[in-house]
Amino acid sequence: MPALTLREVLALAPVRATEPELLAGAAGLDRPVRWVHSSEVYEGANFLDGGELLLTNGFGLTEAGDEVRRRYVRELAARGAVGLAVEVGRSLPCMPAEVVDEARRLELPLLALHRVVPFVRITEAANRAIVARGLSGRSVVRPWGDDHTAALLADLADRAALNQPEVEARAALAGFHPGPGARLIGVSVHGARETGAVDRAVRLLGGGGVLRAAFPGDVLALLALSGGRGGDPVRAVQEAFRAVAEPGLTVAVGHAVAADGGWLRWSETLRAARTTLELALTVPPAEPAAPDGPLVTSSRAFALERELTRGGVDANRERLARMVQHALGPLLEWEAAHASDLVRTLEVHLRNGCSPTRTAALLHIGRQSLYQRLERIESLLGLEIDDPELLGELLAATCAHRVVRGTTTGAAAVGMTGVSAA
Repeated sequence: MPALTLREVLALAPVRATEPELLAGAAGLDRPVRWVHSSEVYEGANFLDGGELLLTNGFGLTEAGDEVRRRYVRELAARGAVGLAVEVGRSLPCMPAEVVDEARRLELPLLALHRVVPFVRITEAANRAIVARGLSGRSVVRPWGDDHTAALLADLADRAALNQPEVEARAALAGFHPGPGARLIGVSVHGARETGAVDRAVRLLGGGGVLRAAFPGDVLALLALSGGRGGDPVRAVQEAFRAVAEPGLTVAVGHAVAADGGWLRWSETLRAARTTLELALTVPPAEPAAPDGPLVTSSRAFALERELTRGGVDANRERLARMVQHALGPLLEWEAAHASDLVRTLEVHLRNGCSPTRTAALLHIGRQSLYQRLERIESLLGLEIDDPELLGELLAATCAHRVVRGTTTGAAAVGMTGVSAA
């Protein structure tokens, strides 16, 4: 199906209500409209990418000179604008003759809007129609068919070429309206064929808005939490999934972003959730997992793993191996000749603030056994592991060791067709 044309935009009810009058550019009425913007300044051409219909109340044209008005029209045409619609009768009593003349010369459709209709009503109706036409007319067959929510989530996770008005319009089509101050959190679930776990978690969280869709082997979701909600939103989402997700599921939670922070932030939390899920499925855990229930983790729990593997595990494997050998070589040689768990003990100890009580409990060993392991580690490495200058290097090396020795057999299981991870 072809893109929405300017002629079709003019036929929309909110546009007809303005009593539009075509003053120039009749030959351009069948041009495709990529988006509809509004601007109160005559420098509006600077914000166009091409293919837009620009709405303006004409305020910036009232005091402008003849040449400034002509230049404004020339700049719109040069930036590829589909047309210009100017509200007349309030700020601008009538359309300036030089604007009409320049539009005719450049064959740029020029519309005079004789009745006042809020531009937000026009842009919302037009952009929704543009999005709906674009989704239904895609030439590429995607595995989620006509599921507009899945298409939007996939585009966000892929960081496709989008813009904020498009994302907002597509989200609105899916019934997603984050309120003022809302925080958005991306979630990726492996092992589920439907969205039930997400829906139950949303209800437990108070029924906030959600975009969610099931893909082959995975569920991807973008949750909205009320701006007035106190506490840690990431932890709240994790606790909700621990309470409602079925045993055997793996749930990865992204970081919280402001709903009004722009579509790139929406994309970031979804991509963080996807990357975390892949790591959770392919890299051995740093600490023993709970024996029952789902595995629920977060992007911040895997922050170090994500930083170490930017660009993919395989692309970083040799670099990480060198890092491990440099910092932990003597420990690796010892473990190759003796049955021990020294590298893992070191990482758990470092991750838990070098707390003997916490480390011993997580490793299910006595404190005396832990002290013996720590003494062995310090003897082999020739250093004190609680030296503040060494903590970062040792933690990064132990984490890299776990990443490098992790298998990649689970990678195929987490692949979402058409959706890549950061």
